[in-house]
Amino acid sequence: MLAAALAPLAWFQRVVLHRWTRLWSLARLQEATGHRVDSSNVIMGPIELQGTRNIRLGRNALIYPGVYLETQGEGVITLGDDVVLSRGVHIVAFERVTLGAGCMVGEYSSLRDANHKLDTHSIRNAGHVSAPIDIGANVWLGRGSTVLKGASIGPNSVVGANAVVTKPVDAEQIVGGVPARVLRHNSA
Repeated sequence: MLAAALAPLAWFQRVVLHRWTRLWSLARLQEATGHRVDSSNVIMGPIELQGTRNIRLGRNALIYPGVYLETQGEGVITLGDDVVLSRGVHIVAFERVTLGAGCMVGEYSSLRDANHKLDTHSIRNAGHVSAPIDIGANVWLGRGSTVLKGASIGPNSVVGANAVVTKPVDAEQIVGGVPARVLRHNSA
């Protein structure tokens, strides 16, 4: 009986509050970035934004809760049309991280265009070395994958779960492992 009595409240939470959360998250993103975010983008929940917030979104993105986006200095994050960022994705740009149209980034993946400089006295205060990351159109980054500074991934490629990409990947390749290496050509 209690479950039946709570059903209208559950409906309200599932339908009304869920829509409000999406609208509120879109408005928060627009306010935080300082420019218009197209209403075709679906922001499923709060995004954590840090640094200069120099972030550009195309249209029709699907962004799940728990995504972390950070830009430092002149760094910029650019998401093309139809990009999907799954729960827990981290993207950090000191220079540039670009995801082409139709990219899908699996849960808990990390894209970082900078590494700490090594210093025997203080790594924390040694600064960073950075190089842009460019991800082509229609790329799928599997769950837990990592893409590091200077890496690029050509269009229509797949990065296997938990792989670490440290160098350029040609178009239409399937890569996996640590460090990532070509497993086969993507003849999808």
